[in-house]
Amino acid sequence: MDQSVAIQETLSAEETCLATVQGILATEEGMESRLLSLIESHGKSMLCLYTHRRMAITAEDVCLDRVLLIQEGFAVEEVPPENNLQIPGSDVTVQVTSGGASLLVRLPFGSHTQTFLREVRRRCSPGKKDATAADPEQSAAGEVTGAPRLKTANKMVPSSSVPASGPTQGLSTRPCGLRDTLVKSLLKQKESSYTHLQNFRFFVGTYNVNGQSPRGSLRPWLSQDGEPPDIYCVGFQELDLSKEAFFFNDTPKEEEWFKAVTESLHPGAKYAKVKLVRLVGILLLLYVRTELAMNISEVEAETVGTGIMGRMGNKGGVAIRFQFHNSTVCVVNAHLAAHPEEYERRNQEVRDICARMQFHPLEPGCPLLAIKEHDVVLWLGDLNYRLEEQDMERVKKLIQTQDFQALHQHDQLKIQREAKLVFEGFQEGEISFQPTYKYNPGSDDWDDSAECRVPAWCDRILWSGKTVSLLSYQSHMALKNSDHKPVSAIFDVGVKVVDKKSYCKAFEGIVRSLDKMENASIPSVTLSKREFLFKDVKYLQLQVESFTISNGPVPCQFEFISKPNEDAYCKPWLIAKPSKGFLMPDSEVVIALELCVNKSTATALNSGEDKLEDILVLHLDRGKDYFLSVSGNYLPSCFGCPIQTLCYMKEPIREMLPEAIRELTLMPLLTDDAFWEEKPLDVPKELWMMVDLLCRSACHQEGLFQQPGLRPEFEQIRDWLDTGTLDVLGPVASNHSVAEALLLFLESLPEPVVCYKSYRSSLECANSYEMSSQVRQALREGQD
Repeated sequence: MDQSVAIQETLSAEETCLATVQGILATEEGMESRLLSLIESHGKSMLCLYTHRRMAITAEDVCLDRVLLIQEGFAVEEVPPENNLQIPGSDVTVQVTSGGASLLVRLPFGSHTQTFLREVRRRCSPGKKDATAADPEQSAAGEVTGAPRLKTANKMVPSSSVPASGPTQGLSTRPCGLRDTLVKSLLKQKESSYTHLQNFRFFVGTYNVNGQSPRGSLRPWLSQDGEPPDIYCVGFQELDLSKEAFFFNDTPKEEEWFKAVTESLHPGAKYAKVKLVRLVGILLLLYVRTELAMNISEVEAETVGTGIMGRMGNKGGVAIRFQFHNSTVCVVNAHLAAHPEEYERRNQEVRDICARMQFHPLEPGCPLLAIKEHDVVLWLGDLNYRLEEQDMERVKKLIQTQDFQALHQHDQLKIQREAKLVFEGFQEGEISFQPTYKYNPGSDDWDDSAECRVPAWCDRILWSGKTVSLLSYQSHMALKNSDHKPVSAIFDVGVKVVDKKSYCKAFEGIVRSLDKMENASIPSVTLSKREFLFKDVKYLQLQVESFTISNGPVPCQFEFISKPNEDAYCKPWLIAKPSKGFLMPDSEVVIALELCVNKSTATALNSGEDKLEDILVLHLDRGKDYFLSVSGNYLPSCFGCPIQTLCYMKEPIREMLPEAIRELTLMPLLTDDAFWEEKPLDVPKELWMMVDLLCRSACHQEGLFQQPGLRPEFEQIRDWLDTGTLDVLGPVASNHSVAEALLLFLESLPEPVVCYKSYRSSLECANSYEMSSQVRQALREGQD
């Protein structure tokens, strides 16, 4: 969530919050969280620090701590290095000085922090070198100027400037145009001529801790092997089950488990923390042996929530990607939907994570990276796949006789993978350990609660990559403080290591061959299709049309560009993937045009203010432009309509004339009833049908409004509401789908059901029926 919104609410009309980033400030009392905001006021720029309550949503959640005016003497500097250890991609530690004030702040690495520091730098006094040192990107000399400080198991390990383009750092270079892009592509093609495979040992571990704090050492899990790993990838699920963690993504247990892991790493080596990323209770930690740290670069972390409404972070995944020597690695930690019957939902969540988890490369102008675009992918987590319809006693008997192979035949993940419905292209080791769920906490006894869950291998580790060899795959019964047992896998991963002399030879050969090419060559391409028609588009239902760009004999860069007087290259309901790229001679690329109408675009399409019509401009660097026509028709939906409009609609929206929908949608709020011939409904019929169904059939539903529904069921509910095919909602397989449809409906409203001025009081009274009743009465009186 963008916390700039909360900061902007505290400012006057003449003041603007340009960017906000959350960091950790070193104070006399210890390390404290602060929001750093870049603010412009009356032509002056300032850096403001705010204390805040969890995730800042409104102005009441923040309090101004101090203001630093950006003027002469203001500087933002990287903390000076103390030795030669560096991992580009770790958190950025900077020193902010202004006048007599000096602050030490640790900022999370990533594109958001880079943008924030870049904006601060732009507003510093011209010519001040100390201010520009804050940019965590590479300098013109090819050095990382925003290098981080890293924690090891014993101490803080700062970093220094190391050329990121050298052979030990891979092929990361700042592109300066078509020539540099071509050099990089040709080097990639010749990679086998200057690299050789060298094995490194990876430890991968997963543990669902059931909201518990660590008790005792984790070495029985993390350090059971005699040989220390080169890299640790450690993931947790259900780190914190509290409401605060769910709604505000704030938990003290992150530090508890981070400390427990750091203190339990293999004693035979020293390790540096590369990255930590968390989404609610899903935590992923990455460590590397300190002597190998200089070989890690291009570190990025991302999160994807797949919980209720497909976004909330109670379920989903976190990932860290990095380059090790010349190989790219992506580590994913996922927590998928629970319950035996929800295997299709789990399949869907894996697909969602793969589709939505995209990494921003450090090099500007490069396309986003997907999970599967890495040499090695390590996927761990509580995947929650169960055993198919197995009797509890039979399962326990097979476990007692250690006939895991027979039991594994009924494993949902095995069945779904063999049917190629999930994790296609991934591998998993042979399971030779007993199920990791569900135990009575504090023991090795199976669950004897009222639920009496059938044992299952919920906690799994999979991988993809041609150079990965599994050495061990096991659970660890010694840790007993959760209802799950931790699992670990140790891999030998063949990593591409650069030979410096061979690299230089290949590089020089490419440069010489490019020098011989004629600069006057003009690129040209052929498009397989230029007109695209999207028929019967529905709310939140993705439609995709594809075409192929075939290149001629000259390498070229292509990009969709915006038309004159427009900010974006396309309408907000459309996106091209990829929107830019590079083509070698006689090569081709498939472009997907994805059209999806959501809450931000539905209202204008319902009213007719916008139409599914657009012209895309495909531009070739040093070449001509190509024009693509996009058109289609949108089926009006109650999703995205103002609540007042829906109250005046007695018929299903699909049965109304476009002119009537437009007139009602554009009708001013609080219009007198005389404006329309009939008296409006007290509540929209669509809203009443969903709430009525939930009241009748889901009052005692476990996990309601927390567990997501199935997408096909949501689409069915949407169509029922829009077409009025039934007076009441038909049979729906899951109450969770109705609940999610209700939340999506409320989210799509252009204006909220609860007015803005009553939002905070409504939120604070949500846990008290008596206080909620008072707020509801106040809202009614306000309407009267």
